[in-house]
Amino acid sequence: MTPPEPQPADRRLPAKLAAHPSVQAVLAQRRAGETAAPPAVIDSAWLRELCLAAGADDAAAVSLDHADLADEREHVQAALPGTRSLIAMVFRMNRDNCRSPARSVANQEFHQTDEQANHTARTVTQALQDAGYRALNPSVGFPQEMDRFPGRIWVVAHKTVAVAAGLGVMGLHRNLIHPKFGSFVLLATVLVDAEVNAHGRALDYNPCIDCKLCVAACPVGAIGKDGEFDFFACTTHNYREFMSGFTDWAQTVADSQDAADYRSRVTDSENASMWQSMTSPPGYKSGYCLAVCPAGEDVLGPYLDDRKTFMDTVLRPLQDKTETLYVLPGSHAQEYAQRRFPHKPVKEVTGGWQPPTNPPASPSR
Repeated sequence: MTPPEPQPADRRLPAKLAAHPSVQAVLAQRRAGETAAPPAVIDSAWLRELCLAAGADDAAAVSLDHADLADEREHVQAALPGTRSLIAMVFRMNRDNCRSPARSVANQEFHQTDEQANHTARTVTQALQDAGYRALNPSVGFPQEMDRFPGRIWVVAHKTVAVAAGLGVMGLHRNLIHPKFGSFVLLATVLVDAEVNAHGRALDYNPCIDCKLCVAACPVGAIGKDGEFDFFACTTHNYREFMSGFTDWAQTVADSQDAADYRSRVTDSENASMWQSMTSPPGYKSGYCLAVCPAGEDVLGPYLDDRKTFMDTVLRPLQDKTETLYVLPGSHAQEYAQRRFPHKPVKEVTGGWQPPTNPPASPSR
């Protein structure tokens, strides 16, 4: 078959390229008006319905020009050049799973919701792509950009975006508190190269009720009543089997003279737990600050009805649990853990920081 003569729309193309069947098909679709450009501005109602139908429990858009996103712009543009808007999505977790003293139950809830959020964000990204936009969904949690560790390993700060989009407020515990779902949420963000015709509005109140239960629950004193937050105390214990904690464990293996020496340094339970985190999604050691938080309209009722019962059934089991707490030598966390929770064994670790430096500006989730 003799190729058709190039049309005016494709005369700027080299002859060989213009004659390619795929190129001809695309140009023919354009001439027939079958591939019209998408609307320059995305309808917010359509976008929100898309997110909810894909599995999100709440969603809102925010312009990348929002004042609170100034520190995100460079990173966002590096991830998707031409980004104009960010779509923040919220995903509910099952509260009693998160509150369980059994870490396998609580961690499974985190990881399952992570998967749901990643799947939803990918579905929304695909729908935007099919509509003619460029869009990208960074990972909800892990994997992240470990070549940047211990600096900013995340592509976009989901909590910062969600607050700017009006989906909640950062609590004393450094988790987002959604006005309805409270702290029992995980977050996702989608980047898109178009404006959205309506944005979420920042909350005009803080859902936090200032109960300080997160302060009481944290086993290493990372959360201060005055709003201070000890990044290294939190990450050294809670992220024991992630990133820096793994480095510390690997150093322990390397420093051990033989199997007997290693087993004198690492208990069978710790060894099995590290193995589990390497073969399954890694396990968080705590998350108690989130577990005990009563904020949020869907969560607050039982706390208001009977605060003593709430304390006895939600807070006390986590405080009373016998578990190893991981701390940096000579740290405030070490002193706090030994004084506040004498029944919990305290273990000095290096945390894997070489040496401890200023913490990243904001955690990713």
